[in-house]
Amino acid sequence: MAEPGGGRPVTVSDVQQLVRRKDEIEAQIKAYYELLEGQKGVGMHEPLVDAEGFPRSDIDLYQVRTARHNIICLQNDHKAVMKQVEEALHKLHAREKEKHAKDEAEALAEAMSQNQSLPQAFAKVNTVTPGSPASVSGLQVDDEIVEFGSVNVNNFQNLQNIATVVQHSEGRPLSVTVIRGGRRVHVGLTPKRWAGKGLLG
Repeated sequence: MAEPGGGRPVTVSDVQQLVRRKDEIEAQIKAYYELLEGQKGVGMHEPLVDAEGFPRSDIDLYQVRTARHNIICLQNDHKAVMKQVEEALHKLHAREKEKHAKDEAEALAEAMSQNQSLPQAFAKVNTVTPGSPASVSGLQVDDEIVEFGSVNVNNFQNLQNIATVVQHSEGRPLSVTVIRGGRRVHVGLTPKRWAGKGLLG
């Protein structure tokens, strides 16, 4: 079937239009069957001649013949419309599926590009003591550290680098960047003395 309106994609309203056409055809078929029923109940196949082979005089032969002919034509139309409805629905579903797949692919591509644009982490937060400067600043367990003051993946050698930065920054805010749940998060951390060990906790 050519798509309605030339090459444009099938829409829900196209399907609704086809369904309306199908309903109209069904209503017409029903009306013709009722007409046959009104003619002494002759259906589609009862003979239109009497026992002697003469045309029956108790029914309107012309009306019966016309009704039968129209029913056959309408049934063919009905079959064709049903096929169109089926094809249109199929196309509609295929397009929905395609759109869904495209949306998923785009979301995946976006997530991938976000991951690619995320800097590399050089350390991971294992514990955060409640009430400590690290806790107060909002650092969380499993945060992956990508920048800690002047330390980053390019100049980081070992945790001593961080300890040195912390000692030199006591009481002064440090800019810390972490990756949390696939996103880059900035945390302002001020190393200072507190009830626990160290300046961070």
